[in-house]
Amino acid sequence: MNARPSWLPKPTHRQRRWRYARRKAAWTAVIALALGLLAYGDRRGLFGFAPTSDHQKYHNNFFPVVRVIDGDTLDLGIPDGDWPNTRVRLWGVDTPETVEPKTPVQHFGPQASQFTKRLALEQTVRVELEPTQTRDKYGRLLAFIVLPDGRILNRVLIEEGYGYADPRFEHSRKSEFARLQKQAMEARAGLWKDIRNEDLPYYYKDHLKLEARNPK
Repeated sequence: MNARPSWLPKPTHRQRRWRYARRKAAWTAVIALALGLLAYGDRRGLFGFAPTSDHQKYHNNFFPVVRVIDGDTLDLGIPDGDWPNTRVRLWGVDTPETVEPKTPVQHFGPQASQFTKRLALEQTVRVELEPTQTRDKYGRLLAFIVLPDGRILNRVLIEEGYGYADPRFEHSRKSEFARLQKQAMEARAGLWKDIRNEDLPYYYKDHLKLEARNPK
């Protein structure tokens, strides 16, 4: 480290205090910005989950369903950060797409959307969350939705053949949902009545023996 040139005047006590105050203010601003960005990312679910705050706000609480996006996605009438409503992605069920950009409407997608609207829209529902992950990568709340009659919407969609048991993610009802899908397939309920291999989502294509039951 270079020594201070002897020809430079020594800073006064006041100057040292001023420099210290500026450095302190700069570090305070940096820390505040970092904390703000972390809080924003947590609120948006950018870290995968925000279990403490989400559980306090949503778990086992009741909210009205104000909009149904498609069969497995809906909005609750409660603000979520800067958003006027809370977007919910149903845990463990994947219904055929109807609104995905650049994706054509899929087999039984409109029926699944109408089914969810009929059961949930303008109803007051109870939200159940998993103990750990509560958000997906898009910041949507991951939840089981309990209908006014006590049935779980996620479960009913699979049981009656309006959606697939999604095998891609772990959750507490994964085995149950897989069993319900098998029963729906055997009963040829809903989408399983006349589905073809090309209609299946990518994670099931060529893995389910549909041709034996539904010959072309």
